[in-house]
Amino acid sequence: LSVEEIEVAPPQKNEVRVKIHFTSLCHTDVYFWEAKGQNPLFPRILGHEAEGVVESVGEGVIDVQPGDHVLPIFTGECKECPHCLSEASNMCDLLRINTERGGMLHDGHTRFSKDGKPIYHFLGTSTFSEYTVVHVGQVAKINPEAPLDKVCVLSCGMSTGFGATVNVAKPKKGGSVAIFGLGAVGLAAAEGARVCEASRIIGIDLNPNRFEEAKKFGCTEFVNPKDHNKPVQEVIAEMTGGGVDCSIECTGSTQAMVSAFECVHD
Repeated sequence: LSVEEIEVAPPQKNEVRVKIHFTSLCHTDVYFWEAKGQNPLFPRILGHEAEGVVESVGEGVIDVQPGDHVLPIFTGECKECPHCLSEASNMCDLLRINTERGGMLHDGHTRFSKDGKPIYHFLGTSTFSEYTVVHVGQVAKINPEAPLDKVCVLSCGMSTGFGATVNVAKPKKGGSVAIFGLGAVGLAAAEGARVCEASRIIGIDLNPNRFEEAKKFGCTEFVNPKDHNKPVQEVIAEMTGGGVDCSIECTGSTQAMVSAFECVHD
């Protein structure tokens, strides 16, 4: 990684140039920086979890204007394709996640350069830059009163966990939920369960130091798999009389995925 002065071209048709005020680091950025992602593309500007203010807009942009506070989002919406018109999916035909695309949709070219040489985009956001250019469908306008240094995490980690619970799992009021992993995504998932008024929100993590903080996000009880000599799914089944109503896996571990699946009742 290096910090360098670059050129950021003006936005073209359906594009927005954003001045980034705050950006946070997601493990996905680290993953692709280490070139573990498919077909590494360098040099590129990483980053996808941020908050900024619209500096200028390109032709055809009417949804936002200079001065608007926005969150760059890597799962954009064209608002026209079948996926965007359906509540069942957010995988837009045009703006779905694409880690291999290094240029803009309008012309395939990058808006970043240094000494005349291209620098590639990442996830259509590239927020590790003072200025970035994104498709208008990849910004969400927010309340300008929102604290800039906090709302940046809403564009990835928090929305991922909260959305998984509220929009996908949809726990019933009074129901039970198991949250595997109590990092940022897991805490957001727990908050989603609290908002849905689940009565039992069980947090599972190997690090007990996370438990106290997780209480603030709605977790009612906790399980540390290291404290038991049986699979954690069996522990949860015993705690709940057969299993929870739904579970949210927030670690990426295949072992945790199996446990999350098997801890749900028939």
